[in-house]
Amino acid sequence: MANKPEKIVKTDEAWRAELSPEQFQILRKHGTERAFTGTHWDSHDDAKYVCAGCGNVLFSSDDKYDSGSGWPSFSQPTGAEAVETGADRSFGMERNEVHCSRCDGHLGHVFPDGPEPTGLRYCINSAAIDKKPK
Repeated sequence: MANKPEKIVKTDEAWRAELSPEQFQILRKHGTERAFTGTHWDSHDDAKYVCAGCGNVLFSSDDKYDSGSGWPSFSQPTGAEAVETGADRSFGMERNEVHCSRCDGHLGHVFPDGPEPTGLRYCINSAAIDKKPK
């Protein structure tokens, strides 16, 4: 089993200086982008997807699929230590939030309506991830 990445802790001011306004709103303030507007929802390149806040490797194009939701969707993270999940009860809904295990940046949500073999759909904001060649 991989070791958990060392946590990165910064002030809002430090994050704001490093991230675009959209990235800050999503990663640090739990925002979301509108469906079908992000840069990665329709990307089909052979790539790895890393946290836009800290560079932690999160997802692979091998596990990316078109969910029809308008956000990049993955059936699983790159490993058990890449992301963490927790309850999100905002907006009168109960969802399972996904965040980076290294910097705690909000990435999106995970739903139990994905393809086999996991049955999961990690619905991720494009602004929360950067695409890197494998």
